[in-house]
Amino acid sequence: MAARQTTLVQVAERAGVSLATASRVLNGGGRRVSAPLRERVLAAATVLGYRPNASAQALARNSSNLVGLVVHDIADPYFSSIAAGVTEVAERAGLVVVLGTTGRDPERERSLLATLRAHRARAVVLVGTRVADPVATERLAAEIRAFVAEGGRVTCVSQAGLPTDTVVPANRDGATALARRLTALGHRRFAVLAGPTTLLTATDRLAAFRAGLAEAGVALPDDAVVHGEFTRDGGHAAALELLSRRTGATCVFAVNDVMAVGAVAAFRERGVRVPEDVSVAGFDDIPTLRDLVPALSTVRLPLTEMGRCAAIMALDEPVGAGRPADHGDEHRTEHRHVPMPAEVVLRESTTAPGAGLP
Repeated sequence: MAARQTTLVQVAERAGVSLATASRVLNGGGRRVSAPLRERVLAAATVLGYRPNASAQALARNSSNLVGLVVHDIADPYFSSIAAGVTEVAERAGLVVVLGTTGRDPERERSLLATLRAHRARAVVLVGTRVADPVATERLAAEIRAFVAEGGRVTCVSQAGLPTDTVVPANRDGATALARRLTALGHRRFAVLAGPTTLLTATDRLAAFRAGLAEAGVALPDDAVVHGEFTRDGGHAAALELLSRRTGATCVFAVNDVMAVGAVAAFRERGVRVPEDVSVAGFDDIPTLRDLVPALSTVRLPLTEMGRCAAIMALDEPVGAGRPADHGDEHRTEHRHVPMPAEVVLRESTTAPGAGLP
C-alpha cells in the first residue's frame, strides 16, 4: 500500500505556524516571513518529506517555472536549432521548457499561447513566420496582450509586427545578397522554389531575391517561380513541377534549406546533375547541410543565437516594470526589435552556369 503524501497542513502543525505562513514559505507569495518562522517551516518540511505542489506555487506567485516554446515543426532543423538556444538559456535559469508545435496553423499557435497562459507560464517564445492574414494576426496579438497583462512575457522570432519584443532575421537583406553573388557567378536564367504564398518569410525572401536580380538586369519570369510547402517534400514536389515547365534555368534558389534538400533529391532522380547542369542554393544554413552532397550554398542565419536572444529577452524585466530604460536611450520603445545578420555562404552546389534544366 502506497504511503500517503504529506500535506501542507501537517507541515504547518509540526512547525507551529498558520497554514498561510507555511504556504508563503513553501509556495511563495507577496508577504515576507521572518527568518525564525521560515527556518521552522523548512525544517518541518524536511522531516516530513513534504514536496511542494507546483500548481499551488504557480497560484501563489502568479507564475510558474515554465517557459513555453511554440514552433511550427520541431523536426525541421531550423526550429530545432533555435529551440536549442532557448532551452540553453531557460535551463541555465533553472526553468523548465514546455514545447508546443503548430503545424503552421495560426489558430493552433494562438490556442497554445492561451493554454500556457492558463498554466501561468513565466514566459513564452513564439518561433515562426507570420501569415498574411490580418484577422489571425490580430487574434494572436490579443492573446499576447492578455498574457502580458497577467504578468507573463512573450518574445517572437519572426517578422516584427506583433505587440512584443522580436528577434528579426535579415530575410530580405540575405536574399538580395545571395542574388548578387549568384549573378556574379554568371547566371542569368533563374528559378525559385518559393514556398507558400501565405507565409511572410517566403514572400519576403522571394521579393528580395527578385529585387537583387533586377539590380543586375536579370528578370525572373513568373513561370520560373513554383510555390510549394515549406518542407523537404514540398521542395521535392516543386522541383518536379519546375522540370515540367522547361524553363532552362541554370540556377535554382529554394527559399529555405529543407526545400533545397528536396529539390536536389528530385533533380538526382531525374538525372539532372548538381551543380554540373544546374546550381542550387537555399536559405538558413541548417546543421544537417554538412551531410549533403554536394555541399549546399545558402544564406546563414545564427539560428541558435536567435533562440538565445529571444529567451534572454523573454526572461528579462520589461521596460517600465521596475527597471529603467538604458541610460541615455531616450527613444527606447516598449517593444524591442533585435535584427539578426545574414551571411551568404557559397559551397559546391553553385558554380558557373552549366547546361541548365531540360
